[in-house]
Amino acid sequence: MSIKYAEIIVNNRATQVDKLYTYILDDELKDIVKEGMRVIIPFGKGNKLIKGIVVNIIDTWDRGYKLKKVIDVLDDKPLISKELIDLSIWMKEYYLSSYIDTFQPVLPPGDFKEVNTFVEIIENSNMKDIDKDELNILSYLNIKGKVLLEDLKKDLKISNINRWLNSLENKGIIETTIDIKTKVDKKMEKWVKLLNKAFSLEEMHEKVGKRAVKQREIIEFLFDVEDISFKELSKSTNTTLSTIRVLEKKGLLEIYEKEVNRNPIKKDIKDYRKHNLSTAQRKVFEGIVSSFNGGDSSNKFLIHGVTGSGKTEIYLQLVEEIIKKGKEAIILVPEISLTPQTIDRFVGRFGDLVAVLHSKLSYGERFDEWRRIKEGKVKIVVGARSAVFAPFQNLGIIIIDEEHESTYKSSQNPKYNTIEVAAKRVDIEKAFLIMGSATPSLETYYNSLNGDFKLLELQERINQYSLPEVTVVDMREELSNGNKSIFSKELYESINENLNNGKQTILFLNRRGFSTFVSCRNCGYVVKCNNCDISMTYHRNMNKLRCHYCGLAIAPPNICPVCKSNYIKYFGIGTEKVEEFVKELFPQARIVRMDMDTTTGKGSHESILEDMKKGKIDILIGTQMISKGLDFENVTLVGIIAADTTLNLPDFRSPERAFQLVTQVAGRAGRGDSNGKVILQTYNPDHYSIKFSKEHDYKSFYNTEIALRKEFLYPPFLDLISLLIYGEDNNKVASIATEVYNLFVKETKWIHKETINNYIIGPYPAPLEKIKNNFRWQIIIKSKKENINSLKSLVKRVCINNEYKLKIDDVKFSIDIDPNSIL
Repeated sequence: MSIKYAEIIVNNRATQVDKLYTYILDDELKDIVKEGMRVIIPFGKGNKLIKGIVVNIIDTWDRGYKLKKVIDVLDDKPLISKELIDLSIWMKEYYLSSYIDTFQPVLPPGDFKEVNTFVEIIENSNMKDIDKDELNILSYLNIKGKVLLEDLKKDLKISNINRWLNSLENKGIIETTIDIKTKVDKKMEKWVKLLNKAFSLEEMHEKVGKRAVKQREIIEFLFDVEDISFKELSKSTNTTLSTIRVLEKKGLLEIYEKEVNRNPIKKDIKDYRKHNLSTAQRKVFEGIVSSFNGGDSSNKFLIHGVTGSGKTEIYLQLVEEIIKKGKEAIILVPEISLTPQTIDRFVGRFGDLVAVLHSKLSYGERFDEWRRIKEGKVKIVVGARSAVFAPFQNLGIIIIDEEHESTYKSSQNPKYNTIEVAAKRVDIEKAFLIMGSATPSLETYYNSLNGDFKLLELQERINQYSLPEVTVVDMREELSNGNKSIFSKELYESINENLNNGKQTILFLNRRGFSTFVSCRNCGYVVKCNNCDISMTYHRNMNKLRCHYCGLAIAPPNICPVCKSNYIKYFGIGTEKVEEFVKELFPQARIVRMDMDTTTGKGSHESILEDMKKGKIDILIGTQMISKGLDFENVTLVGIIAADTTLNLPDFRSPERAFQLVTQVAGRAGRGDSNGKVILQTYNPDHYSIKFSKEHDYKSFYNTEIALRKEFLYPPFLDLISLLIYGEDNNKVASIATEVYNLFVKETKWIHKETINNYIIGPYPAPLEKIKNNFRWQIIIKSKKENINSLKSLVKRVCINNEYKLKIDDVKFSIDIDPNSIL
């Protein structure tokens, strides 16, 4: 008698229990339990029954000590595929995260313990060759209807019941579905169906009576349909519920409640016709499709195409090819604000084959979409970062639009980089990865030049539209000429001209709020957050100072709390202040602001973008959420109010971020028949990122920046690990940071030898020194590719397993592998 063993993870983040637990699968369960299923196990000294997830099944066990048995299995089909289990385990090792944190993204939305399996009989199924125990199950289901799997097991107590359930499901007699516990109510709608179609239409008319014209019309309509929602019936026949109820009383139809999916794609979306590809687009398309057909060994591609070069149409046609092959597609966008436009295009082309996943969906909507994907009811998912884990069974392609965006890096555990995860997933599932950008990240472009990705280029806009002309305005000269306004003369005149010509304008400032800080001109005091030691931002619409890190809001002071002077004033500008200023200058214009403060409501992104598309907005003011991917034909002017905000941040990626932002924002102009114009305001016009973005010259920027990265030992030439040590006692945090640093130096001398100070930097207070009452210290570790695994192992031993017995009770570590920023 052979025994099998299950390796199981439990829902606990504590380091002591962050490991695989091995349990015996007895005869009843060994052929039933699969990787990715949830099981009930006795855990700990008290053998408390808890739920766990099977991540591996093994045939042998030779550790010597006695094992406990799996009590029961909760699912009849795996919640997670073997491929997503493999991806999660890779993430755990790569990002030094806990099991439960790395499995959370691939599990159903919410708490995996709350997911239930339901069983029901399939109508009109073939009941031949039924065993006695199977008959008992079917009799129970006939009486009870759709039931919880665990209730069925509890009530029937049939030996080897899992085997009989599997047999019935394989025969197509029963089906199982998953759902969340009733904490999230199912969405029910009224539906209507005719009760007896054995009657002819004439006989039904007779029952209704000649004078009931509306009732006869409803019967005629329903005669040709199986069933229909009351909402649709009401719309189609212009009827009311009371009329339907009359027909129900006459015994002709039934009104019943039906569970429906919460559909996050609410509006009617017009067909998005297929466009003929230009010669350049066709070359890129065919270069990728040849790999689909085995003509090229490449499975990862970078499309470097200028803004407006038609990358989206290539994506659409690639997805069409993948679907023809019976496979599925994931489309990732960096901002939720881009999702509505992308959904419009993919739903407009592929209809009901599209699902959507992003954080603005309700809990119920996310679960419904996840379940539709899992059950194979859709072929395409459009979403933000987390959609890379969509539970497709036959994945063919992952497309990452605007691949350079920092939002593809998660700030929560596991701190994964979507590009790296997507690359790993396509390798595991033998699929394809397509990345697109007008301004690829330096690492991605460097890797494509070195052959890790196949580089394909689109150097011109479609339809021979020209790239917008960029005018750089030196704001120092404006000031010396007596202009103290936030708008240069050129920008003011261009907005005015655009309004007169009936064209739309986008104004960009990567800073929300009314002013960036409040300061006393007498003593220099700046109002800071008590929890975070960071200057607070004034929001005029609520007349509050708000911390953008912890959310604390306070009333602005009228006098300085330090020197009691009333010379306390707002300094700097945010999008709210720009909005007020623009309304004063152009009172006749229709002006809308789009930032984190104005898009908190559900559907707010869609509403603003729809109004912009329909020409109901003259001037759109916004932060980086309007800087990329948006396509409005009537936008002919883009004003970048302060190009220096990103450039002045103390981070090695600042020049790259500045170049990308300016180039991407500029790309919103001139995407229709009229030429575009960009006014770029700066106090640093000679910086190379400003100069090259003015010329739309990515390659010159890349060559300049890559040389600096090489000289100063930054990615892509070295890997980075950012270690943040934080806690409420600053002295203790500083002390532990120093101990950790000294351990790293001691244990890595064999790697770094005499250049150690170039490779382990710190410890020092983090640039954001205090957030949410926690003091933060930082250590940056640089590593050559060949040493990174050894260094990760050291970080794990020191900071996770605490093998060096540091006194870290009140101190925590945040480990970021390949950080996007060292701020």
